[in-house]
This record gives sequence, C-alpha cells and structure tokens, in this order.
Amino acid sequence: MLTGRTFALVGVAAIAALGLAACTAQPQSTPAASSSAFTDVPGLDQTALDVMNQPAYANGQWAISVQDIDTGEQIVSLNADTFYEPGSIVKTYSIGAAWQQFGPDSTVVTPVKSTGQVIDGTLTGDLVLVGQGDLTMGGRTKPDGTVDFTNLDHNDANGVPGATLTTEDPLTGLNDLAAQVKASGITTVSGDVIVDDRLWDPAELVGEPITPIIINQNVIDLTTTPGAVGEPSTTAMSPQVAPWTVDNRVTTVAAGERTGIQATSTDQKTIVLTGQIAADAGPTVSVFAFDDPATFARTAFIEALGRAGVTVTADPVATNPEGALPDTAAVSALPAVAELTSLPFLEEATYTMKISYNRGAQTFICRLAVASGSTDCDDGLGQAGEVWSKAGLDTTQAVLIDGSGLPGNVITANSEVQLQSIMAKRPDAEEWRSTLPGLGVDGSLAKVQADTPSAGKVVGKTGTLASVDGFNDERYFLPAKALGGYIETEGGRHFAFTIIATNSVFDDVQGVFAANDDVGKVAASIQQAY
Repeated sequence: MLTGRTFALVGVAAIAALGLAACTAQPQSTPAASSSAFTDVPGLDQTALDVMNQPAYANGQWAISVQDIDTGEQIVSLNADTFYEPGSIVKTYSIGAAWQQFGPDSTVVTPVKSTGQVIDGTLTGDLVLVGQGDLTMGGRTKPDGTVDFTNLDHNDANGVPGATLTTEDPLTGLNDLAAQVKASGITTVSGDVIVDDRLWDPAELVGEPITPIIINQNVIDLTTTPGAVGEPSTTAMSPQVAPWTVDNRVTTVAAGERTGIQATSTDQKTIVLTGQIAADAGPTVSVFAFDDPATFARTAFIEALGRAGVTVTADPVATNPEGALPDTAAVSALPAVAELTSLPFLEEATYTMKISYNRGAQTFICRLAVASGSTDCDDGLGQAGEVWSKAGLDTTQAVLIDGSGLPGNVITANSEVQLQSIMAKRPDAEEWRSTLPGLGVDGSLAKVQADTPSAGKVVGKTGTLASVDGFNDERYFLPAKALGGYIETEGGRHFAFTIIATNSVFDDVQGVFAANDDVGKVAASIQQAY
C-alpha cells in the first residue's frame, strides 16, 4: 500500500524458523559483500551466485540462512546474524504469535445486541453491532467454507498493476446478521443502530485506521473499464453503500500508453477518480480506504436490515453515534439477537499471508493485546514477544515496531529460520505451512518459477520494501526483497530458509517483480541442489 513515495509491497518476505542452539556444526557467516561479486558461498551453487551477482544488487547485500529441519545442519550462512529489514516477513512473527495464542481452529463471534424491548415487532431501543476484529465478515467465504483471495489482492491495487477482485458479496455477513435480526421478531427499530468498535483503543497503520469492525477490508473497490480513445471510461463501485458515489474523470488513451488512476475524496461521500486508462488495459481495480469504518459499517448494516425487511427510523447516513453507547460491560450483558461466526483463524491467516495484508496482520496484534487484557494495540507486540519467547525463539534477534513489516522492523536471517523451525515441530505444522504462498502456485509467489521443477516445493512469506528514486529519473529502490519459509529439496530433505536481498535498484516498477523472481530463483537453486 502506497505511503507517500515509499511503500511496503505484496512482496517477498521471509521469516523462517530453526533453533540454532540444537545444531551441530555451525558454519561461519560469510563476510558482507556489497559491491564485490560473490565467487564462493558455501552451500550455494553457481546458479544462485549468478543471480546474486546481477548489476541491480551490486551496491546491496544478501543475507541467507538455510538449515535442515530434521538434523539441525546449517546448509548456508551468509550474513545470517546481521540485522536487515525483511518487509512482510514480519507477518510470520505477528501471525505466528496469534496462531499459538488462539489456535488455527479458533473463531471470533460478532454479535448484534439489543436494548429496550420488542413490542409487536418494534424494538423500542437500539441495535448494537459489536466489532470483534473479524477480518472478512463473511465477505470472502467460498461455498466450501474456506477463504477466497486473488493472487494480487485489492488491498495493493493502488500500488501494483493487475489487482483483481473475488466474486463474493462483501456485504454477505451483514446480510446474514440482518436476516437473523428479522428472524428474531424485530421488524422495526425505533431507536438507533450503533457500531461498537471499542474492543481496542483507536489505532492506525500508516494513517489508516485499524478497527474491530471491518467491511471489505475497509476499502471501496472501483473497477474502471476503458471506452473509446478520447472518451470517458466507466466505473463500477463495490460495495455500494450510501452516501458514497463516484465522480469518474478518467479518460481513455491509446492502446499501449500508461494507465494511471488516482482515487481521492474531500468529503468522505464522493470518490473522485482522475487519470487515464489505456484502451487495451482491460478492467483496472483501484481502491479507496475510507476514514470512518464504524460509520460505513453502520450505514451498510442499516441498508442490509432494509433488504431483510427491518425498518430503521434513524438517519442511515448519520455519523456512528458511539457516544450513545453504554459502557462496554453493559453492552456485553445485553441480549444478542444475531451472531456472525468468523472463518477459522487458519483461513484468516491464509488470507493475510497469501496476499500480504498489512492491516490484517496489525489487527492480529490488536487482538493479542486484547487477549492480554489491554486495549492498547501497542501492547500486542509485547504479547507476541512473550508468546515467541515461551516457544523458544531468541526474540533478541528481531526488532519489531508493527505486525505488518513496514520500514523500521529488522530481523536476522537466522531468526526467521529459527521461527519456522519452531512452527515445523508443532502438531499443526502442515496447516501452518499451507498458509504460506507457494512458489509458482499462489499468492505473492504465483508467477515466480512457475514452470520449473521447484514449483510447489518451496513455500514462504514474501516481503518487499520499495520507494521511488526521484533523484535519478524515477528508478525503483528496494531496501528489502525477501523470502522465508520451507524447502522440500529434490533429494527429499526438509529445509527452513531465509533469503533477503537489500538495497537493490531497478529502472522501473517491473524491477520489483524481477527481484521477486530473483529471490525465488535462489530458493529454487537450493531446492534443486540438495
């Protein structure tokens, strides 16, 4: 997601896990080699070195740690005990801690509470929708009960070309709750509809709210389709919730020209789309992240109630009247007239890992804070550290400032390997492994080494930090391009690994994808060599 001129991308991040204390022989880390070529790195073959010696990486460094999970043998150790920014590999720390705290089968229940009494179908009080941090609210559930996602998710649509949408209705959960309210005997609400998002204190990630109520990941999707050259484009908005409308000013330009669309709003009612779309671009997804998720959810829920046959007399587009709520203990004691059970944590983790959902990972940090008895999301990081320390991770080998992997987090390659090793020894290890993108298979690795023998044999969390070099004709600078997870080798061995390439430079945005593939090539080289 763009943050000024710097962004943390869908990317290639690595947190692998292997307990080094249990190892036998520990090879010495190869000294840092920035602008000099790699000629011999123990454990790596020439195909890996050729990738690492490309000009784009000449002024950066590589950090690699690979360890045999079964024997503890260190296979590769290159700058493996030095701190580097790993990008979204950090998500394995936040999600992994929540996984251990809550369990892969755990769920959260979002209730609708009622005040007052129901007389002849009329509720003489309020309906209260209590946010519990459900990441998808039924809006991404496939018929088989698993989570749906696209390999390039809408959350990254504004920063990376090619994002697509899933087919599910993002308002499904609200529609379900509304139908339950009607089935409870309520046909009219004479009071108000209020969203209670006080599960934790107000929190942000890069200026965007992290809230206990989440509808469509708290963004509005806008799919723009080109018209004839020189003519306006057309745009579809999803979900359609009052009072939001679209003012589409995007023009169609000749095939082959650059597509660039910006979504802005000055009044939190009208989204203004500006820019241009190439005639051959096809439907292009943009997103707008709204400022007030509680008010959006309130209006969306009132509209869902209307569709279910429940009349609400309150103004549907008014600001969420949170000040009218009783204290949280009193709300908890109110009777529930509807409940929505989230997808299992396994599915939430899968969605967050596969597409590298920044705000989702930070939501887990907030949920960890709540589990520790705090409403301050910052306390969730400390709770995550305690969870990992109890699991045997040397937490001093990571410095974390958030749960998503933004600039400022650092880890050692060995730390990620140790983490993945710990997870590999759990009884739910295969479920954990399934949440990670697969090389050439899905998520942020879907197109990486897809037509090679290593496809499907490497899984890992990707991580990317990138910014635009305005000093040198808009080059792209990547402080981090990383990958960490597991390798099933050609010879049947089981490795945990971390690969981090730092401070590489590319001529254009396609270099970001090239770097993703390069890190994948190094992993594939290791997979084939053993």
